[in-house]
Amino acid sequence: MLISAIIPTFNEEPAIEKTLDAISRLVNVDEVVIVDGGSTDKTVEIIENYGLKKPFKLIKFGEANRGKQLHEGTLHAAHEIFWFLHADTRPAQGCAREIKKYMNHDSVIGGNFQVLFDGGSRWARFMMWLHPQLQAIGLIYGDSAIFTRREVYEKIGGYKPLPVLEDVDFAKRLKKRGDFRFLTKAVTTSSRRFREGSFFWTFLKWSAFQSLYWIGVPTRALVKLYNAFK
Repeated sequence: MLISAIIPTFNEEPAIEKTLDAISRLVNVDEVVIVDGGSTDKTVEIIENYGLKKPFKLIKFGEANRGKQLHEGTLHAAHEIFWFLHADTRPAQGCAREIKKYMNHDSVIGGNFQVLFDGGSRWARFMMWLHPQLQAIGLIYGDSAIFTRREVYEKIGGYKPLPVLEDVDFAKRLKKRGDFRFLTKAVTTSSRRFREGSFFWTFLKWSAFQSLYWIGVPTRALVKLYNAFK
């Protein structure tokens, strides 16, 4: 059982090299597929010059839509296990080995990891506290490095072409298909989106979209709101 790590990128110049460093140390990652959404910074240049010593594909997709990019990555992936990583999420040593261990059980259809936020700020500490609470009530986010089997991915229709909440939507459908495991080994993700502007404004928008989604507001309406408030 082999793993294809699938990473969507868009203007990830500050983060992508650290992510590639982390992945390059994982002997149980068998392929890396990066789908770039038309970056205008040095993201693509960094990726092309990195020299990743693993089977590697860079897909120049040209549209910055994470749901579409993730799905496009699966179309180019060669292996049985899909591991979806954000471009600013760095897996720890042993994460891929844990995936293979659990996926040896036919009943396990996928899972995700504990999330650590970098930076050490009070907001990073708050988010590290919040994530497990959300996980406990069934909310799964993409920065927790979701993985699943190819066959299960295809059966549920994969990622939808959403620019927002694509991860929550995907995980909600995925969990209905079988045993979804939360692994306590950690991935570290960037807290930059909470540093670049007002934490309260960013968190308020984030919380509002979650609430609207879970009370049943149509995805099309959420996309319009997302575009209006970008």
